[in-house]
Amino acid sequence: MSPITLPLSQLKLLSPSFNTTPLFSFSASSNNLSPISALYNASHFNFRRLASTSEPLPVTPAASTTTINTSVTVGTDDDQSDSCAATAFVIHARSRIGLLQIITRVFKVLGLRVEKATVEFEGDYFKKTFYVTDSHGNRIEDAESLDKIKKALIEAIEGGDGAAEVKMGSTGRGVAVRRAGLGLGDERAKVDRMFGLMDQFLKNDPITLQNDILRHVEYTVARSRFSFDDFEAYQALAHSVRDRLIERWHDTQVHFKRKDPKRIYFLSLEYLMGRFLSNSVINLGIRDQYADALSQLGFEFEVLAEQEGDAALGNGGLARLSACQIDSLATLDYPALGYGLRYQYGLYRQVILDGYQHEQPYYWLNFGNPWEIERIHVTYPVKFYGTVEEEDFNGGKRQVWVPKETVEAVAYDNPIPGYGTRNTITLRLWAAKPSDQNDMESYNTGDYIDAVVNRRTAETISSILYPDDRSHQGKELRLKQQYFFVSASLQDIIRRFKDAHSNFDDFPEKVALQLNDTHPSLAIVEIIYDINFNFIEKLKKRIGLDYDRLSRMSIVEEGAAKSIRMANLSIVCSHTVNGVSKIHAELLKTRVFKDFYELWPHKFHYKTNGVTQRRWIVVSNPSLCALISKWLGTEAWIRNLDLLAGLQEYATNADLHQEWKMVRKVNKMRLAEYIETMSGVKVSVDAMFDVQIKRIHEYKRQFLNILGIIHRYDCIKNMEKNDRRNVVPRVCIIGGKAAPGYEIAKKIIKLCHAVAEKINNDPDVDDLLKLVFIPDYNVSVADTAGHEASGTGSMKFLMNGCLLLATADGSTIEIIEEIGADNMFLFGAKVNEVPVLREKGPALKVPLQFARVVRMVRNGYFGFEDYFKSLCDSVEVSNDFYLLGSDFESYLEAQAAADMAFVDQEKWTQMSILSMAGSGRFSSDRTIEEYAEKTWGIEPCRCPF
Repeated sequence: MSPITLPLSQLKLLSPSFNTTPLFSFSASSNNLSPISALYNASHFNFRRLASTSEPLPVTPAASTTTINTSVTVGTDDDQSDSCAATAFVIHARSRIGLLQIITRVFKVLGLRVEKATVEFEGDYFKKTFYVTDSHGNRIEDAESLDKIKKALIEAIEGGDGAAEVKMGSTGRGVAVRRAGLGLGDERAKVDRMFGLMDQFLKNDPITLQNDILRHVEYTVARSRFSFDDFEAYQALAHSVRDRLIERWHDTQVHFKRKDPKRIYFLSLEYLMGRFLSNSVINLGIRDQYADALSQLGFEFEVLAEQEGDAALGNGGLARLSACQIDSLATLDYPALGYGLRYQYGLYRQVILDGYQHEQPYYWLNFGNPWEIERIHVTYPVKFYGTVEEEDFNGGKRQVWVPKETVEAVAYDNPIPGYGTRNTITLRLWAAKPSDQNDMESYNTGDYIDAVVNRRTAETISSILYPDDRSHQGKELRLKQQYFFVSASLQDIIRRFKDAHSNFDDFPEKVALQLNDTHPSLAIVEIIYDINFNFIEKLKKRIGLDYDRLSRMSIVEEGAAKSIRMANLSIVCSHTVNGVSKIHAELLKTRVFKDFYELWPHKFHYKTNGVTQRRWIVVSNPSLCALISKWLGTEAWIRNLDLLAGLQEYATNADLHQEWKMVRKVNKMRLAEYIETMSGVKVSVDAMFDVQIKRIHEYKRQFLNILGIIHRYDCIKNMEKNDRRNVVPRVCIIGGKAAPGYEIAKKIIKLCHAVAEKINNDPDVDDLLKLVFIPDYNVSVADTAGHEASGTGSMKFLMNGCLLLATADGSTIEIIEEIGADNMFLFGAKVNEVPVLREKGPALKVPLQFARVVRMVRNGYFGFEDYFKSLCDSVEVSNDFYLLGSDFESYLEAQAAADMAFVDQEKWTQMSILSMAGSGRFSSDRTIEEYAEKTWGIEPCRCPF
């Protein structure tokens, strides 16, 4: 389903009550903050992070009216004559204890050196002249740097304490910024002391990192620093990295509050983030420093990274796509916040027993999650069931909802760092907890059992990803889960808006909502029938009484039991509907939502999906990452993937070929070791590795792949021994999970294992052909190793220099445009040919090779004859909806072309280099930039260094 962007001007908001209390106040009585808390919040950016200060904080005047005049000027030539290699900063201010320390701290934090200083007293005031150079000992002369330094000094000296006057240069002209005094007495000294203790960022030298890790071993993990294992070392390491994330995170959020940009709120029920540790240290730019520090302590970074489990927050492509987009939002400095659910169990763990898939709960939170921060003070009530009652109101009547059940949504925040930037944004996940009110009612009546039941009922809402909806109870739980998610998220969004604004007319100018798929569609509505009635009435005026079309386009599907078409609801109420590839958008316009496209053509757009090169090259393939940087002469491609095109000029370079093949061989050795450890099957690293990793589904056509492997096996078996020497050896690797209730998909997994059992134990075949199934495939395993909307899996392989064998659908069309059909192996019917082939039905002819391999399965050549009968029936001519038989001959020809290319290793390597060089378009950075400019209307808000 397409991402939906919500028009916030159409949101109906019930009873908005505005809180106009400023976020920060220096009045001791306002906003329920103690004076010291108010000072901390207002000054947090000023002291430890002066380098990022570019303008005064928005504060409100307090009661004190005492004015203190302070000025900072760049000295005249006379001032600088004594030290011509330095820049003189002349400061006039009222004298007070500790001020000299504050000023010198500013210069230190900004990386400047004070060469000498002079002081002259004038009553209660002083004139201090500081002769300052940059970190290289050079004079500071550019206007922008001078202006930033002056503003930082003013912010630090005043700290909200009084008036400030900034004089530009030596002319005496300037802009005055006046503030009232705090009148807080010795609270100022307390604040000075606090910031004196935290006046700089955490350092990243080996000694500091080691101290931080050992401190967390002893005080966070509560183990002796002289006795702790790899998992405990990982936990301490993770908390040490998190400390550094939190520094940047706080700065980013304060910066967003000060700038008040329009924000994008990204709603997705799925995120597959992979391992936070590896991604975080790379984006922070401190991976090598941590590796060195750990090595001196006797630990290996890679070993500790393996201790982290995947966060089970998603299922497949949508979840990995959402994770990539969140990474890009952070890297590109967009003011963004992601929302999701904190599933307790998430996607199941796939276990293979005798070739059959079994599902087991994945208790990913059993040992805690060091990356999340529970925000127990950020909770919102989410209400269910109940009745509507009438009550008196202003001389009339109004209807009031009296809910029967209330659940609390508790926020768990995960910091998401950008690469090459200080910006660190938030992924906020909601967990369902019982309402205190419900618990107290149960306890007060002595019904402790009911209190326990209430807790379990509440927590079930966020316990599991996508509850099985084959039963009524399952459907109800899934609906509650989606409503819980959007209710909590919208309450949080509106609360944040009201913190800084008092007029809801500004809401669309400050807030954009992205709905990933139709799961968050409930964010749109309060009363669905009203929306549908108004829409249908307007539609009648446009198209007349065309009842067939009115019925198709109605949000409410009439029938014995009415149902809601969430896709229709999303289209009606959103200003933009985005396809995820060019061909996908055409499919939406011409077939899926043809009626809506004819009504609102301006709503339909496409933004081809992409994946993040940080996760899928830098983290997953570090040796290839280093090789790319070496030949491009820069690491800038990690933020601008278009720079990979620079590899095209070296595509025939013999030295690059040699290094390229070496990197690929080392990676194949790693994968071969993993396969042997996991399955006991030894594979040759000289063979072609033929990989298909996707969620198991009929339209993904893993069955076609397996039938092709059976054909290859059959051919080898029927060859003369001398002819087998000409066979290109292959290791066929398949991985993916089947939905628990999807029987055909589960039979495909079983068939894969049955065929593998036969092939891998046949001495006639030996190393010419192996088949391996990767169980419980997830993002971390990936780090080691006509219905297709976009195909982000292909993009990940493309970025790593893999050659693609694919049909021309989804994003493959655009991949062909970038790298050329000559660098791919294409097969199968074109998109426009598919409907014609399906119409032929039983008249469609299939090749003899296809009939033979299906017959081998049907007749029990691989065993389990009865079990595979329905699977074979699904590809009979009259039932072959996904056209496996029709495409089989073309598929075999593409496989033969791949064999020929592999034999010519120079050609194969050149194709590999050109594939990677053409992958720049498929970065999620490009996707997000297009969304930001054309759909969301947001701009970067970069947190200063």
